[in-house]
Amino acid sequence: DGFEVLKKLRQTHLTPVLMLTAKGDDFDRIFGLELGADDYLPKPFNPRELSARIKAIVRRMELLPATSQQQVLQIDRLKLDPSTQKASLKDTELELTGTEFAMLHLLMSNLGKLVTKQDFSEKVLGRKLSAFDRSIDMHVSNLRRKLAMVAEEDRIRTIRGAGYMLVEIP
Repeated sequence: DGFEVLKKLRQTHLTPVLMLTAKGDDFDRIFGLELGADDYLPKPFNPRELSARIKAIVRRMELLPATSQQQVLQIDRLKLDPSTQKASLKDTELELTGTEFAMLHLLMSNLGKLVTKQDFSEKVLGRKLSAFDRSIDMHVSNLRRKLAMVAEEDRIRTIRGAGYMLVEIP
């Protein structure tokens, strides 16, 4: 099934993935995003929404070549290499989706500064933030979980009602 294909794909590739599936309940959507999908659209769907979501993913991917020219970012033992799309913490490679990588890049580029949900939505997802959109929170939650697999300290602070901030660990 799609979940198994996604698991296998994420073992070796950062290819953008939009899951289009009949499994539309909360558990399946969350599970798909946690496995590494960049977006999830249950059936039935509006073809215009599918088109808009694909265009948003393509816009994000078009930004990557410009990002790949940037230098390696390193904060403490957290390292991000845009040229190879690899991230590591304490010399352990992190298995991040393309969206998670872009979110971590934005956080690291703004160390100690607030990154609003609107910033994440526009700069990472390529779309305006809608009123009840929880996808940013889900991606940050997944990013936190993956960082916590390697290090106990939580580097991402939630600024209630505003966004998120990456902080250095003393």
